[in-house]
Amino acid sequence: MGTTDTRGNGSSRTDLASGGQRGGPGTSVPSRHSRSLLPIWALVLVDAGLINVGFYLAWFARYELQIGAEVVDANWLPWNSYSSVQAILTGVLLVVFKLKGLYDPHHRRRWADEVSVIASATLIGIAVMVVGVFYARSFGYSRLVFIYSGLIIVVLLALSRSVEFSVRNARRRGGIGLTRILVVGTGTLGRAIVQNVVALPDLGYQVVGLVDDDSDQDLGRFVWLGRTGQIPSLVAEHRVDEVVIALPSASHQKVARILLSCAEQHVSFRIAPDFYQLSLDQLDVVELNGIPLIGVREPSLSGSNLILKRLIDIVVSGTLLVLTAPISLMVALAIYVENPGPILVRQTRIGRHGKSFYFYKFRSMCVNADDLLDNLQSKNEASGPIFKIRSDPRRTRVGRIIRKLSLDELPQFYNILRGDMSLVGPRPPFQWEVEKYEDWHYKRLEVTPGLTGLGQVSGRSDLPFDETALLDLWYIENWTLGLDLKILLRTVPAVLSGRGAY
Repeated sequence: MGTTDTRGNGSSRTDLASGGQRGGPGTSVPSRHSRSLLPIWALVLVDAGLINVGFYLAWFARYELQIGAEVVDANWLPWNSYSSVQAILTGVLLVVFKLKGLYDPHHRRRWADEVSVIASATLIGIAVMVVGVFYARSFGYSRLVFIYSGLIIVVLLALSRSVEFSVRNARRRGGIGLTRILVVGTGTLGRAIVQNVVALPDLGYQVVGLVDDDSDQDLGRFVWLGRTGQIPSLVAEHRVDEVVIALPSASHQKVARILLSCAEQHVSFRIAPDFYQLSLDQLDVVELNGIPLIGVREPSLSGSNLILKRLIDIVVSGTLLVLTAPISLMVALAIYVENPGPILVRQTRIGRHGKSFYFYKFRSMCVNADDLLDNLQSKNEASGPIFKIRSDPRRTRVGRIIRKLSLDELPQFYNILRGDMSLVGPRPPFQWEVEKYEDWHYKRLEVTPGLTGLGQVSGRSDLPFDETALLDLWYIENWTLGLDLKILLRTVPAVLSGRGAY
């Protein structure tokens, strides 16, 4: 892979970027990688089979098990009475699935998004069938059969997609089936592409490197490979499947040259639209008689959502302070017995909007650790404005254990209860770290810092700072309560594994 070493990563919520249709010069050519493990025709056959199984189970539940209400003899219908309805329903659902993009080979979704589309498409298909059947005055059919079939079909298709996604993700973790992309542009738009790649590895994109005429800076582990004029040779050298163009809207001529080059080499391309430096997740698009009108959506982490997040923080942190009190007492005793001195460390950290606060944690180092810091700066193993050493000589034996298990973080439940921190969010930096920030890093300070975050469950100290910052920005732009819950659940195995904890 040349000068860069990238692991399998993901992309934005749907396609990585918009633009470029298949065709001749100046347009995109098909990607060599499909969104599905199976050929589309095989996926359609599997779905058709599961739809039929689901409908049969619905009939069995209604007439044989008589779930919902007892079926009197006069209303009992044998299975073959529904055969024509079943065949029509299968056709209707497959058509709706097709219209919803479930069989688009280039459209990538996460499992939850795929199931959401399946559920909405199935609801539409069942509604069409119910209206059609009763419009034809076929009143002998049970409405519960259609309701049950809709629910069972969604469950069966969700399970089949779960198996497919699990196998595909396992293959991608082994480097199989990844779409290798070259990102053109390292500005705001290019960083947005890369942060989605880092945050969503299940979509199967792998950044082989960055290209830009105005900057030769790497972005975390993603390496600058050259200038736009070198794209043809870079595509061949790094076996690029897709070129993602993330340049400012004023770069029309440069974009045109890149598109022509991609077409000549028969490599797929995508263009990320530059909406005046706005994130695509901030855009609110409505249609006025076919004319798209673009507005700016209010950030999700604001207003009532911010209040709800704060209420959850208060309840959970207060409860955990009580429940973890015995563990905290044992940790405190062990620290003092090994190395007498202060049990807690009080540090000044930077919180939301740059406001400083006192940050508490159990002491994991010797008492004079700060005095020894200057002598260790040359041994710093972290990139960017942070300081990390895997085998820090200042750490005590107890300190190594509590750092490995993240027990030194328990006092931060008090910070959360006070409102200085949240359960989930970017980790709070020191003032000297903030002073070294690049302009785009400052967006991390727009939200309340957290006890855990997307960076902590994705590698912790093993990640370069720029990559952690990209994950933090993605979290801020895509926040939901469900995302917070997912991060909290992923924190448990991350803590138990101890990966990146030093």
